[in-house]
Amino acid sequence: MPRLVAFLRAINVGGHTVTMGELCRLFSSAGLKDVETFIASGNVLFSSRVTRTATLERSLGKALESSLGYAVAVFIRNELELVDIHRYRPFPEPEMQRARTVHVGFVAQPPPASTIKAIKGLTTPIDDFDVRGREVYWLCRKGFSESLVPAGRLERVLGAQATFRSLKTIHRLVTKYRLTTADGA
Repeated sequence: MPRLVAFLRAINVGGHTVTMGELCRLFSSAGLKDVETFIASGNVLFSSRVTRTATLERSLGKALESSLGYAVAVFIRNELELVDIHRYRPFPEPEMQRARTVHVGFVAQPPPASTIKAIKGLTTPIDDFDVRGREVYWLCRKGFSESLVPAGRLERVLGAQATFRSLKTIHRLVTKYRLTTADGA
């Protein structure tokens, strides 16, 4: 069975506290196997016979809302996609090294060209953006508290929900779980 990672929005932020044990129980009760969490911010690894991630995203979102009492957007990526995100360099390497943080935002569908243009139009002396497929990359030269682009504004421009993780978190996840491509690279 393929190994997948669900990135959950609205977990352990804004007063919505959920233990990682509870998340594991909820995912297991949905029929998923090998369930475990990675750091307490709504990252759940699991195996599933269902290969259509959009179907899993919808069904898990409904199950989580039913159990937790509030909507939880679910964004699923497979091992190959995560390794690709891990390897991708959305900005020149010197910029990424100097930046305080680089985050990746997960969205359900690739944004249209007009939305990508609008996102890149949010660029400031502190913030820079790149979009590739279903990921939005956000380089912040200073801390997010000093960013000139509030996350809510970015989501409004996207016209869709997103959840963000630092690229360091993605790198740690790929390394810890030894995620690889089909050719083992």
